[in-house]
Amino acid sequence: MDFFYTIIAFIQDGGAFMYPILIVFSVGIALGLERTVKLSIVRKNNMKVWDELFPVMSEHNFDKAREITADGKTAISQLLSMGLAREGTVRRRDDIEIGMEEAMMEIIPQLEKRTPHVALLANISTLLGLLGTIMGLIEAFTAVANANPAEKADLLSASISVAMNTTAFGLIAAIPLLIFHAFLVSKTGEIVNSLEMASVKTLNFITDAARRQE
Repeated sequence: MDFFYTIIAFIQDGGAFMYPILIVFSVGIALGLERTVKLSIVRKNNMKVWDELFPVMSEHNFDKAREITADGKTAISQLLSMGLAREGTVRRRDDIEIGMEEAMMEIIPQLEKRTPHVALLANISTLLGLLGTIMGLIEAFTAVANANPAEKADLLSASISVAMNTTAFGLIAAIPLLIFHAFLVSKTGEIVNSLEMASVKTLNFITDAARRQE
């Protein structure tokens, strides 16, 4: 409880800018958690569909693969259904690859959605902290200018200490958000890489089947 009261006192002593920083931090954490859950679900569902698709495509049973991906809502289903739809209608590998690249261009923005906002909020919290400190220093020097000479030193040191709280709090909020952003970028990259791997393997299965039919 003492730690909790210390945090409350720290925020209250920092002035009005502490509250916008707290709001920005809360929104950033909420976005980060939402994207973490979303990406985890996407990764889990993709792995489930791929585990079902891989043995089917290994046997070159593309009709069954099309059934699996036809109505799928997962990212990997959307990607591979585009390529599998062209299997049998076009012979060139490049045509099938272009179709899946088109699907990938639609999927990646969905995976990256709102992730840049976490980094933006981290920068905003830092800038709010600096702005709060500057405004606090302006108020401090204004108050000192009209104070009793004997009290100026104590008043100035106390005012500067309070003003610096906003910079500290801005950094305290920004650092976890930047770490969260890096984590989300890494997690998104892993999903994109797995999709590209599935795309290449599917292309190889289709090409191998076409060669055997020749």
